[in-house]
Amino acid sequence: MAQHFLLSSAARSLSLSQVMRLSEDEAFKLFTSIRFAQNNGAPFCPKCGGTECYTYTARKIFKCKACQAQFSATSGTIFASRKLELRDILGAIAIFANGQKGHAALQLGRDLDVSYKTAFVLSHKLRESMAAETANAVLSGTVEIDGCYLGGHIKPANYKEDRKDRRLAEHQTGKRKVVVVMRERYGRTLTTVAKSEAQAVPVIMQRVASGSTIHADEAPSWDSLHAHYDVKRINHSVCYSDGIACTNMAESFFSRLRRAEVGTHHHIRRAYLSAYASEMAWRENHRRDSNGVQFMQIVQGAVKHPVSRQWKGYWQRHLPK
Repeated sequence: MAQHFLLSSAARSLSLSQVMRLSEDEAFKLFTSIRFAQNNGAPFCPKCGGTECYTYTARKIFKCKACQAQFSATSGTIFASRKLELRDILGAIAIFANGQKGHAALQLGRDLDVSYKTAFVLSHKLRESMAAETANAVLSGTVEIDGCYLGGHIKPANYKEDRKDRRLAEHQTGKRKVVVVMRERYGRTLTTVAKSEAQAVPVIMQRVASGSTIHADEAPSWDSLHAHYDVKRINHSVCYSDGIACTNMAESFFSRLRRAEVGTHHHIRRAYLSAYASEMAWRENHRRDSNGVQFMQIVQGAVKHPVSRQWKGYWQRHLPK
């Protein structure tokens, strides 16, 4: 039996101790080399793009000679207006990358000795930058689709005669949502969150190229796709693979998502379900990359991502419902 990738030495190319042993100056040099990689690590102005900059010695900031704007290594990135040291941010990313099923904000806060609020926002900023990697992606070829309903759990009554059929709409909380996955065979994974599978069909038609072959289960929500794609269906009440149609790769993604929900986060609010689903899709896409490669990909994605309009100053505004 072949060894699982995560058990091999190829999966380990970075240790947390390597990051946390960095001095703040070393962390600053590492971060700026990634942040300004387009200019061989030399700072350039995020406002006007000028490459001639003064470097302050008292504070780790720069000043553009062209527009006179002052900026730091995190200006214009998702880490703008940070309070954490850069070493702590890099350490948080290393910890986050090592979590195959995600990493809880409460645990991250204890790891870094910061408040839960700080860890929560930092985690979601990383998820937002990870989701941006496939924001405009369009799948093609053979694509598997499926839906997984999460949230809105209703605890059954103690006595059998008092229990109600929780499948009926009048007995549901209205908080239940479905995560629909679109996954290329041996390729990328995309997700969307909707009220029902039928409501996700327009998104599927936008994110899956025409001429693709779609594999789906027997749910009637996918019937309308036959008019636009070559659709192959599998009846899961009979079997999970009949040699013609199969959605096992989509089911594999839901296995990771379920383990993240039950084993790591325990509860995911519907307002953030899309962010967690996108994170798990990113982890599926990079499951064969070592933790060092994943670390660099997260850092590079974060420094390229603009200031987050949702998470900057998040705790000073009303929380989403």
